[in-house]
Amino acid sequence: MKEFDTIAAVATSIGEGGVSIIRVSGDKALNIVSKIFKGKNNRKLNDIKTYTMRYGYIINSNDEHIDEVIVSYMKGPRSFTAEDVVEINCHGGVVATNRVMSEVLKVGARLAEPGEFTKRAFLNGRIDLSQAEAIIDIINAKTELSMKSALMQSEGGISKEINALRNELLQSIAHIEATVDYPEDDLEEVTAEGAAKTLKKMLIKIDELLDSADEGKILREGLNTVIVGKPNVGKSSLLNALTKENRAIVTDVPGTTRDVIEEYINISGVPIKIVDTAGIRETEDLVEKIGVERSKEKINQADLIILILDSSRELDEEDREIISYILDKKYIVLLNKLDLDGKIKKEDLKEFNSNYIFEISAKTGKNIDKVRESIKDLFFKGEVSNDDVIITNTRHKEALFRAKENIQGAIETLENTFAIDLASIDIRNAWSDLGKITGSTLEEDIIDKIFSEFCLGK
Repeated sequence: MKEFDTIAAVATSIGEGGVSIIRVSGDKALNIVSKIFKGKNNRKLNDIKTYTMRYGYIINSNDEHIDEVIVSYMKGPRSFTAEDVVEINCHGGVVATNRVMSEVLKVGARLAEPGEFTKRAFLNGRIDLSQAEAIIDIINAKTELSMKSALMQSEGGISKEINALRNELLQSIAHIEATVDYPEDDLEEVTAEGAAKTLKKMLIKIDELLDSADEGKILREGLNTVIVGKPNVGKSSLLNALTKENRAIVTDVPGTTRDVIEEYINISGVPIKIVDTAGIRETEDLVEKIGVERSKEKINQADLIILILDSSRELDEEDREIISYILDKKYIVLLNKLDLDGKIKKEDLKEFNSNYIFEISAKTGKNIDKVRESIKDLFFKGEVSNDDVIITNTRHKEALFRAKENIQGAIETLENTFAIDLASIDIRNAWSDLGKITGSTLEEDIIDKIFSEFCLGK
């Protein structure tokens, strides 16, 4: 256990609501809240039992009632932070919450920094770093699947995989060092062969985790999908059809959409961020020109491009220019307005995979379901798993890459030189790289940076 001062923060969103919760954590938490609490018959909190609640009032220095509250107590180490934790359930609303919070700070608590409660849980050994990071992913989850993935991580799903790999690396290091310490037994060749075989099996497991990272990033942040095309081809109508809302203004006037519009949709649990862009064309209108430039920026940032073409008109130079922007991206091509006479056929778009060209009507919604299915097929092989451990964090992915490089270096050394003592250095580095995921071998300044991105009160 680490020794810290006592901190406090509002753990619920500030605003109108039924209840607000003010969390206080530290060895003086109970004493601090007891100073401003008055229960029935002037009862304080000195005799409250852990995991119980007490009704009363928060009072100020003049013994005036600030708010009617219920106080709960969790004695460390059986609490979220592994410290003594007191939570004040007061009335919601900005004024009531701030008045109670003000009294807590006046009697000795310090305002918590962003993520400090979770940081204490990590530093006190209650959770590891990957579990701590999962908490902010739970808060930010946009679909049930991304929530479930984050919850698995918070329960130690990734930690178990990483710790198992680290234990295998330690065993390899132990075998190698034992062989080096007792050279008279002449076991170097046998040890090198066995270590290389073990490390190759570990590479397969690391590759499986890395293969999940791209999909994991999508689950965590959403699939960045951009709708592009000339003005008035039906981009905004498509956005409305996908979101099933009239989110974008639709008119027959080219250039109606002047800026990008962003919306999230849910496809089989995968959060999809749909961006409707301004129509790309040459224009003298200053505002529209800015919108066109932003559209081109969004194309460069996109995971997936949905190109929409007006099938009632023949392809022209503007269409061809847009096509040239997206050929190196993952794409879906939509031939809109199938209710009109079609003048664009799949054969006219030989540069594209015909499996991802669809005839649709954004106005009526016809074949929109095919668009949804093709998005899932492009990124999740047609099936989104609910139970696999998925790497969703870029920092974790980078650590796995470093570990993989060091293990490959160790295998090369073992197979080519039998200098097993040199291979031990690479294996130790891989062990350290994997430790950065759980926080076992991570520098303090990086840990501080990670927790600074949390919300206040968590």
